[in-house]
Formats: sequence, C-alpha cells, structure tokens
Amino acid sequence: MSVLNIALYVVFALMGLGLLVMVASGVRSLMFGKVKLLSVGIAAVPLLLFVVLGLALPTWTDAGIMTIILSLGLTLVALLVSGIKNIIS
Repeated sequence: MSVLNIALYVVFALMGLGLLVMVASGVRSLMFGKVKLLSVGIAAVPLLLFVVLGLALPTWTDAGIMTIILSLGLTLVALLVSGIKNIIS
C-alpha cells in the first residue's frame, strides 16, 4: 500500500469523524433546546437533495453537481426573499 492510499484513508477517516462530531453536536444542541428543529431541518436539505438526485440521475457525480447548483439557487432565493422582507417591514 502506497503512502497516497494511506493518506486518502486518513483524510476520509478524519472527514467522517468531523461529520460524526457535527451531527452529535447538532443532536445535543437540539436536545438541550439551544436550536430549533427548523434550523436542523434546513441544514439537512442539501443532504436530502443529494440523495434524491443520486437515485434519480444516472451517476452520483451528476447528482453532486446538480445539488451544488440547486443549493446555490435556493440560497440566492432565500437571500432575496429575506432582503425584500426586510425592505417591506
């Protein structure tokens, strides 16, 4: 096994550990009432979008690209709606 393969495994393990810590922290904050369920749900939208697109599109690479594009579009719409709401009120 080459050094590159070992480095890739270490990077993926660290990424997985970081994701696990983020999920655990989110669940803990949710249990203690520090965040609202809506905030956690909004954070899960890109993951759900990726899974749905991954099952619908021919490759997972296409699903990843479409997820990024749609997430950026949804973010832009949310910023516009928020800005318009603040201007009106």
